[in-house]
Amino acid sequence: MEAESFFARWSKRNAEAAEERQQAAAEAPTVQPAPAEDTPRPPPTLEEVAALTPDSDFKPFVARGVDENVRRSAMKKLFADPHFNVMDGLDVYIDDYSKFQPMTPQILSALNHAQALLDPLSQIENPLMRLLQQAVEAPDTAHPAESAEPAEPSDSAAPAASAAAGANPEAGEEQAQDINRTRNQASHDDPI
Repeated sequence: MEAESFFARWSKRNAEAAEERQQAAAEAPTVQPAPAEDTPRPPPTLEEVAALTPDSDFKPFVARGVDENVRRSAMKKLFADPHFNVMDGLDVYIDDYSKFQPMTPQILSALNHAQALLDPLSQIENPLMRLLQQAVEAPDTAHPAESAEPAEPSDSAAPAASAAAGANPEAGEEQAQDINRTRNQASHDDPI
């Protein structure tokens, strides 16, 4: 029931709106179109371009049949306005990055943490580097606790090592703990 009343109201309002439009169209005075000029306007010249301002109408200067030099001169005149010379902020690569400013002493002092990366010879003072260097210089005489990585036993030495570990299991654990302590001490002395 409500749907019928809704559609009835809608139909009535549409009919009234259509009548009002017809009455307004009938009452509107008819406007006669102005007679078109029989003589076409001559194309603009460079003298007219010189008289242009940013508020001028540029349509005649970009119409068909206008000389290319006149069109380009008019566009140069239009875009010479400072209104069109605003950077949008998206030109991130417009700076000249070939010119640089030297680093200040404050910036250099803040980069002290990177000195080890820039000067690898200073790493020789590092305890871990000393251990690695000792292992490289004398691999046969180095004690497993002093080397950075334990030497892997050969296939023929495996039964002897397992027998020794079986006879004294604490000795194998003690060697592993010594190696871990050395590694931990080296990492605590110079964290990377």
